Amino acid sequence: MFQQFVETGDVTQTLPVHPVDLEPFRAGSAADQLDVARRLDAACRDSGFLLITGHGIPQAACDDVLDGFGAFFDMELEEKRRAVVPDVAANRGYSAVGEEALAYSRGEESPPDLFEAFNVGQENAVGPYFDAYRSFYAPTLWPPQRPELRERWLRYEAAVAPLADTLLEVMAVALDLERSWFVDRSRKAIVTTRAINYERVAGAPAPDPEQMRMGAHTDYGILTILLADDVPGLQVWRQDRWHDVSPPRGSFIVNIGDMLERWTNDRWTSTLHRVVPPPDRIDGPVRRRSVARFLDCEPDRVVECIPSCLGPGDPARYPPVVAGEWLHARVMGVREGLSTGLPQGGS
Repeated sequence: MFQQFVETGDVTQTLPVHPVDLEPFRAGSAADQLDVARRLDAACRDSGFLLITGHGIPQAACDDVLDGFGAFFDMELEEKRRAVVPDVAANRGYSAVGEEALAYSRGEESPPDLFEAFNVGQENAVGPYFDAYRSFYAPTLWPPQRPELRERWLRYEAAVAPLADTLLEVMAVALDLERSWFVDRSRKAIVTTRAINYERVAGAPAPDPEQMRMGAHTDYGILTILLADDVPGLQVWRQDRWHDVSPPRGSFIVNIGDMLERWTNDRWTSTLHRVVPPPDRIDGPVRRRSVARFLDCEPDRVVECIPSCLGPGDPARYPPVVAGEWLHARVMGVREGLSTGLPQGGS
């Protein structure tokens, strides 16, 4: 387990984030690869949150994309609103502070969240299959004032996409599946990159009671790869308390989502997490930038229990669900303040 400690009153808490070094899987022997898979399996059984190193992604690509989106968020609000997509179901473009509340994805009422975001879709979603599900593969409305932003994201996506495939391969090995099992089932997967800016402007009023920078939620799909500033705010719910998590520079936080929890019959955990406002005692602006890459299932994929996650006395806990219907309900619940009406998973 990643040994970082947080003082909370008189209690020192160990954070539920496990280190997984991918270098032995990428370049090691079969025994090395199996050891990495076992470590990942243990992490996914415990908290579902992993601290990923040995990923091979240049730090320059990470810094470049954070700075690029940061420059976009620095623009005046009326300029950023030129990148608003009218169709909220498209899940693209700019979303201003207070326009979403993530806790609604769990059917809970919540004050508006204190973040702004910019959502990016895939560039290669071309053909009849994608046309049939175009709301999931809508084009990105890039801000005309920042023509370099798309190129920065493309360089980052070219670096992080192989990391996602590597993680899927490690997961397949951990579950005694063919190494390409998840990759084969994700070739038309919905991939959404969300750049997020959490910033308290100097002189801004204190948040409302219970108001979060991002409300408590689980992620909806297969896995999330998170690049973020090493700034406090992210918290993970484990062992009946919240734990602070901040990824050191050069690492990624990876967490599994609800679809993978269902797929694995609760063997792996999709864990509740949130982002909290900075303490009132900190004066002035406090900024945290992040870029989350969400890998969700293909929209027509029927998700049902993986055979290797069944056994005597361990029947399937969930009925099959169509991934696209699930994802649409969760996204729209966040944006419209509606209860999803679909099973939320978890135990």
